[in-house]
Amino acid sequence: MELAPDRLAAQVADAALAPAYLIAGPEPLLVLEAADAVRARGRALGIAEREIFDLEGRDIDWAGLQASFDAPSLFSARRIVEVRLPTGKPGKEGAEVISAFCARPPQDVVLLVTAGEWSKAHRGKWADAIERIGVLSVAWAIKPHELSGWVQARLRARGLRAERDAIALLVERVEGNLLAAAQEIDKLVLLADGRTLDLATMQSLVADAARFDVFGLIETTLSGHAGQAARMLAGLRAEGEAVAGLMPMVVRNLLSTAHLARVAGQGGNSGSGLAAAMKGQGIWESRQAPFKRALQRHASPARWDRFVAEAGHIDRIAKGRAEGDAWVALERLLLAIADAKAVELLV
Repeated sequence: MELAPDRLAAQVADAALAPAYLIAGPEPLLVLEAADAVRARGRALGIAEREIFDLEGRDIDWAGLQASFDAPSLFSARRIVEVRLPTGKPGKEGAEVISAFCARPPQDVVLLVTAGEWSKAHRGKWADAIERIGVLSVAWAIKPHELSGWVQARLRARGLRAERDAIALLVERVEGNLLAAAQEIDKLVLLADGRTLDLATMQSLVADAARFDVFGLIETTLSGHAGQAARMLAGLRAEGEAVAGLMPMVVRNLLSTAHLARVAGQGGNSGSGLAAAMKGQGIWESRQAPFKRALQRHASPARWDRFVAEAGHIDRIAKGRAEGDAWVALERLLLAIADAKAVELLV
């Protein structure tokens, strides 16, 4: 059968283990946690023996794996045999060994195959064989619009409640990194003290890191506080941050604002059109004011497209693909966004 990672974890929690599991996908945290659920269930059932065959830049000893399948368990009635495939491809020999296992699975072995890459192209007879006798679980990448739901579910699973704006803040700050989100949620379990997390509480509890400083820098710039934005940028530089590390979030927010400018230019500024567009961009009510002020200063979509193009140029400078001083160029861009009179600095 095929199960999503969260359903797999729930299914194995109080059931007998299947003969084989294949857990794969581009979300390392979900792959790890699903595999951990299988291991934990094995320990609960008294399976104390575990063998690992790991492909790390070299071929797995497939003959050794076959011999392991054929040998009896030494220390317990059953054992877990793990095969780790970073690329998701066992090769011809590996596929044959795994398929042979699935054709006649030993009673004393649970096969656990994990892979860091997966797509329809990775599926083959060996994967189908595992699915026939066991479980296939693919940890597909969490899409941007799904991240809020994932964070909310994880908070709830750990006994935490958070308001929508607080969840949106955490989603924004972890930038789609599930591992970072999980680590922050684990910290919140210790720090929240049973409180419902509102926006202010989330801001005070979430760890301060460089990407979070960029979050504040962008809001300050959009709000029109040119002097403060310049000071914040200087502070980031003094702390040893790199322009290349700042640009992804700058570009993402500029692209969002350019989209909002086009919506407003098409009449979306009336009624709930712009608000709906902001929500579609993941900008909740508590964060909308800076964007609205920025759109009042620069109403033309063409100007925002120009800002996006300049940000792309700065990114190339920062990566050594164009000439210039990336810090100076970034400061000019931020000042132009914060103060309409400073747009001439970009000329």
